[in-house]
Amino acid sequence: MVVFVDTSALICLLDEEQDENARATRIWAELMDDRANLASTEYVHLEAWTLLQNRLGLAAVQKFIENYLPVIDLHHVTEPPFAAAKTHVLGSGRKAISLVDAGSFVVMRAEAITHAFAFDRHFREHGFKLL
Repeated sequence: MVVFVDTSALICLLDEEQDENARATRIWAELMDDRANLASTEYVHLEAWTLLQNRLGLAAVQKFIENYLPVIDLHHVTEPPFAAAKTHVLGSGRKAISLVDAGSFVVMRAEAITHAFAFDRHFREHGFKLL
């Protein structure tokens, strides 16, 4: 099984003040023990980097780069998935759906990924199973 890793999970892993930090750490340990196949997008990579740098500083970014990114297969969002993500956001009529999330949903559907390591309710609302 492939598990999609979202920004929300990465932030919870690296920010000890997040309410879900302990749960995220436990889930990550289980994924590592199971040698799970992990996937994400370059958009999530960029979003997580930016949020970590702004909230926690460069030490958190370095930890992200060294400890988490090496085990996540990053998918590039090419023009067709990007166009689909834009259409999803604009067609949803909801400003809460981000382009990063929409890109994630498009990639997950294209790759038949059904499970997400995420703390973002939008994944569940779009039919994905959260760990």
